[in-house]
Amino acid sequence: MITTNIYLNFDGNCLEAFEFYKTIFGGEFPYVGTFGDMPPMEGMPEVPADEKARIMHVSLPISAETNLMGSDIMPSMGQKLLVGNNFSISVMADTTEDADRIFNALAVKGEITMPLAKTFWGAYYGQLIDQFGISWMLNVELHEEKF
Repeated sequence: MITTNIYLNFDGNCLEAFEFYKTIFGGEFPYVGTFGDMPPMEGMPEVPADEKARIMHVSLPISAETNLMGSDIMPSMGQKLLVGNNFSISVMADTTEDADRIFNALAVKGEITMPLAKTFWGAYYGQLIDQFGISWMLNVELHEEKF
């Protein structure tokens, strides 16, 4: 089975974002590693003290097939976070109640760009940008005639 996982990058607030997502989806982090946890690597500069607490990798299982993963950028390596519209996370919910719960939780301190509503293609669908600048799409297939 092919699955899709989303990997998100943050500028120092990765763990805060993932703690927030955990309140919505539940579960536990199987691993949270910081750049300070990395062993020294030949040819690589030492991690600056102010970047050691940044997240190197975190994952949050959403289902048996799907994980949300993320890390912080490393400014000392010339990395810059570009928040943009180059991706969205698409969540397929089983019920409109689940979609409402997830959508409303993600919308806290965020921006709803398309409220959840029935669509012409026979779905219950909405879009938002959460408080961390991440674009989300919520979708429930409705098993009724398309309008």
